[in-house]
Amino acid sequence: MTARLRMLAIACCGVSIGLIAMPPASAQSVEQFYKGRTVTLLVGTSPGGINDISARLVARHFGRFVPGTPSIVVQNNPGAGGLVTANRLYHNVEKDGTVLAKLERAVPQLAIQGDPNAQFDAMKLLWLGSLSSYADDAYLLAINARHPVTAIEEIRPGGKALNLGADSAASSNLIFAVIAKEVLGLNINVVRGYTGAATLFLAMARGEIDGQFVGLSSIKSGQRELWNRRGFRALMAFGRTARHPDFPDVPIGRELTGDRNALALIDFAELPFFIALPFAAPPGVPADRARALQAAFMAMCRDQAFLDDAEKLGIDMSPIDGDGVLKMLVKFAATPKDIIARYNAIGGERK
Repeated sequence: MTARLRMLAIACCGVSIGLIAMPPASAQSVEQFYKGRTVTLLVGTSPGGINDISARLVARHFGRFVPGTPSIVVQNNPGAGGLVTANRLYHNVEKDGTVLAKLERAVPQLAIQGDPNAQFDAMKLLWLGSLSSYADDAYLLAINARHPVTAIEEIRPGGKALNLGADSAASSNLIFAVIAKEVLGLNINVVRGYTGAATLFLAMARGEIDGQFVGLSSIKSGQRELWNRRGFRALMAFGRTARHPDFPDVPIGRELTGDRNALALIDFAELPFFIALPFAAPPGVPADRARALQAAFMAMCRDQAFLDDAEKLGIDMSPIDGDGVLKMLVKFAATPKDIIARYNAIGGERK
């Protein structure tokens, strides 16, 4: 063997030994993977509303509980009431645990009920959990405090009318405005085309609309000055089985009808409230990272600094874990088809 061949053989041997010594990528620990990395947290709505505020709250704290303490950055990705983000999360992001999403609560329900624009399987997403199960929240019909209507009875058929602002077909504010109009028979005109609660509050302030359906926690977190001076009037609430203690004179949707079919439809429509602030990762995240992300989410929800921050923002903290979210999705899927069909039928009014 010539000197050149001997040197080549030694070099190849060294490379082989080096390759054997290098651990495969799959052997990388969760901490090693996340150390020094940045995780993107997608938000399916515009800045300023409860989804954006809760996402930024999580971004400030979540990294402390993930092995390797990655940085978390929020990226707003609005469109189609959150469906754009859900579709992107499912199909078009890295499935390595570096992209997460704060989804609008109605988005997984749309996939289960067969909405053609929901191009994902909600049961296959990696659910980290939900910050809220709506234990101390309510979805209010909130109007300007100066409006002459003072009680829900005044907007029954033949009475006064309200102009309510709303977002797109997947948004709760539009879904429940249509239910109030079509199922409960309230005298409501739905004004579409707004994007997020913040723009709707601006429209209310300018007098473009009389009000909107909006979460109590959204008012507390995104409209603190309005909440502190009680610059709105609540007429009714969804998302509850009993009246909210802060609004004992405000009826819930179930009180406004005795029709069994209407009550069944309201039950189905309200299911997303019990996973009110859900967070997810795409399918296919390696199992060890998936477990770490789910554990980190619940550890964060127990952390006092996080809870103090959430309380300052007015966010209802009644968390459930990823398994709890999946159980709710199973309940969605078990809803009788005739109820889903009726819900989809009134959905024509939302388009």
